[in-house]
Amino acid sequence: MLKKNSEKIIEKSKPLGWVLEPDAKVLMKLQGFDIPDFILTNSFEAADQFLKKSESPVVAKAVSKKILHKTEHQAVVTGIFSSDHLKKEMARLQKLDGCENILVEEMVQGLEIIIGAKNDFQFGPVIVFGIGGTSVEIYNDTAVRMAPLKPGDVSSMVESLKAKEIISGYRGRAGANMEILTRLVVNFSLFVMELENDIESVDLNPVICTRDRCVIADARIILPSP
Repeated sequence: MLKKNSEKIIEKSKPLGWVLEPDAKVLMKLQGFDIPDFILTNSFEAADQFLKKSESPVVAKAVSKKILHKTEHQAVVTGIFSSDHLKKEMARLQKLDGCENILVEEMVQGLEIIIGAKNDFQFGPVIVFGIGGTSVEIYNDTAVRMAPLKPGDVSSMVESLKAKEIISGYRGRAGANMEILTRLVVNFSLFVMELENDIESVDLNPVICTRDRCVIADARIILPSP
């Protein structure tokens, strides 16, 4: 069953109709999923301290109840290495419509996957899996299965993709850790089954996969209309 904190996040998000990314990330973490280390702040000093402690560049994102699709509003900045760059981008992001906070998180690099779910009125929750990132709508290389999934279903979904070799590893390039990825997709399908009556759709895009991790870099949860 959903943890009480998870239920609180869903409940408080209902007036908005969707779950703000920081809350969605907390929801994912409560389920045991891997998310980037992050700080939610409006303080440059706090964000800069996070940057200096990070072993990788960081990503900065505007958190606004008026911005659902952040890339369309240039509300995401990747590859921030320096304090000067962070300060400049935070100042810009804070001027975006309705910006309440800045989410600053570690930048994980690897293979971009999309894992999603939609609550079909006839079949219930269905799971979408494929190559992710901003190019997902261009390539449209995805597989769909009814939830809940078993490990064999995940293997079948991967095999059905045109880009299956990219996921398994191609021409010396590291693919995804299939054990970790399979566990994530199966557990995500179970999580979605629990949320069946409370969600319209969930998009984890991108999920960044390496040989060691599958990290949910962005999460969008849409709630049903009242």
